[in-house]
Amino acid sequence: MSLLDQVRAGCAAVAARARFVHIDEGRIAPYATSLPLEQAVCPAIDPATHYLGHGDDTVAFLLTLDAINFGSGYFPRLKKRPGLSGYFTVAASLNDHYRAHGPLSAAQLAALSAADCARIFGQDPADPAIAELMQHFAVALGDLGRTLLERYGGSFRALVEAAGGSAERLAELLAAMPYFNDIEVYDGQEVPFFKRAQLAAADLAVAFDGQGLGHFTDLERLTIFADNLVPHVLRVDGVLHYQPDVAARIDREELIPAGSPEEVEIRAGAVHAVELMVAALHTAGERITAHQLDYLLWNRGHEPLYKARPRHRTRTVYY
Repeated sequence: MSLLDQVRAGCAAVAARARFVHIDEGRIAPYATSLPLEQAVCPAIDPATHYLGHGDDTVAFLLTLDAINFGSGYFPRLKKRPGLSGYFTVAASLNDHYRAHGPLSAAQLAALSAADCARIFGQDPADPAIAELMQHFAVALGDLGRTLLERYGGSFRALVEAAGGSAERLAELLAAMPYFNDIEVYDGQEVPFFKRAQLAAADLAVAFDGQGLGHFTDLERLTIFADNLVPHVLRVDGVLHYQPDVAARIDREELIPAGSPEEVEIRAGAVHAVELMVAALHTAGERITAHQLDYLLWNRGHEPLYKARPRHRTRTVYY
């Protein structure tokens, strides 16, 4: 079974026997057909916070950023730039470093410490939660640097080219690194998500307008990028229902432990619900992909209705 078929099958299996998260399948088709599908397009990457238009150096920037595109469970403690979310704070900080000092080479990534990361991303390591996040950043970036040196001659381009124009293959190559190897265990069975490994291909496709190093022939194979925002949107919109105690814990802004049955069911429920939506829309004659719906739902999650309610927070290296 291919990598992304494993994701789909694993999430469907979790949804079928979930105890804490229920998909209202009667809502799937009407909800899907009510969505403003014209908004299901990949948004442009913000040039103010991303190092765009620099060829191979842009590839280096995006792969480096996707290596540390996690920490939403830490973001309430992150020192954010005015008007920017946690993600955009991290992206803008890395962009500033590139503009001031040039790209971080594979060797430099391999040598980064937690203190280096705190400096680059403008964070206070005296906060224990932030110190933990910066240590995770250092490990993730070190893994990327060493992988590039050991397998790809230190070249970001070579890593992308090794995928042969396949988004699924790129995700598989990235998943060889522990912090990209986004697999949880549920009832004794492995459940893969590969959120950031999949997102890397989508980011490259958008940044390069589907050309050159951003040309992938199988983007339609991608699932949603399972994090904590799309499940939140589906919960608010009545597609996902959480067991009352889980819902209350989230509403109290308690952390949901990484790898717990509740956390796996939330992510898997979102993945499977969107797969059901894609199928319903195809039946209705709408050609759309899961990752396009991800963009639509992710953007919807930034509207006031959704921001007014807490989403689940988990301290994890996967999202």
